[in-house]
Amino acid sequence: MGTVVRFSPDLGRWVTRHLDSGHAPQALVATMLKQGMNERSAHAIVAAYVDARQHGGPTPTDSIELPDEATSRPPMRLAPGTRISAGDREIAVYSRTEDPVFASLGNVLDAAECQAVIDMARPRLKPSTLVDPMSGRDIVSDKRTSWGMFFRLEENELIARLDRRLSALMNLPLENGEGLQVLHYPTGAGSEPHYDYLAPTNAANRESVARSGQRVSTLVTYLNDPPEGGQTVFPQLGLAVSPFRGNACYFEYGDDSGRVDPRSLHASAPVTRGEKWVVTKWMRNRRFVSA
Repeated sequence: MGTVVRFSPDLGRWVTRHLDSGHAPQALVATMLKQGMNERSAHAIVAAYVDARQHGGPTPTDSIELPDEATSRPPMRLAPGTRISAGDREIAVYSRTEDPVFASLGNVLDAAECQAVIDMARPRLKPSTLVDPMSGRDIVSDKRTSWGMFFRLEENELIARLDRRLSALMNLPLENGEGLQVLHYPTGAGSEPHYDYLAPTNAANRESVARSGQRVSTLVTYLNDPPEGGQTVFPQLGLAVSPFRGNACYFEYGDDSGRVDPRSLHASAPVTRGEKWVVTKWMRNRRFVSA
């Protein structure tokens, strides 16, 4: 049983009003800390409202439940150390945290692999979609202004090599991985803060989780060097990762029991000059079965 944190409805209305006005979640947390609120509670309250907005779920009225400290941290899957063996290459770990689990990585793809993935993806790009939180349908939204496509798992020799390498790096079976997704962000494009785990707010998400388990980790690998902008931003962590070709950011947010970590909220800052290409691998907590 977790700890129940109670707060005034006025605080809830204040959070809602400021999120509606475009204030960053981290800025709201900072204000709450200045007023003397416990840090863990402040993060959790704001995260609950952000999650409700993102996925169309109910907003809390005057309380939330925090999981017990001893059971709230999912087990770390990323191997320890400053270098990680990923089958056919060694991955450099530039920085990492344990709670939440996050790492900035180098040497994930080489330059030739990055260019080959871009060349294969380019003719298959379509406007990126978001899952409507209520219907579960894919819709084009101004919250994500990129173009994207998916490769099938082990679709060809190169994609199979990358699927195997990334699975080894993420320390989960190949069969747990979704097919690689490539996103292209032209100048001015980005995405609003979102979670990669699937909220049970619609039938499509519930069916996907029942079929394949919950998403538990993400690896975003950068395929080019945007001249300006395009950082991967984690607003609740106060962190922004700059995109450099072949480097990646990795984060975990789920465990085998289906618990998820709202601190994994992230966004793509707009590309202010040039373009940005990324390839993303999502892992489930069991074998992925496509619809």
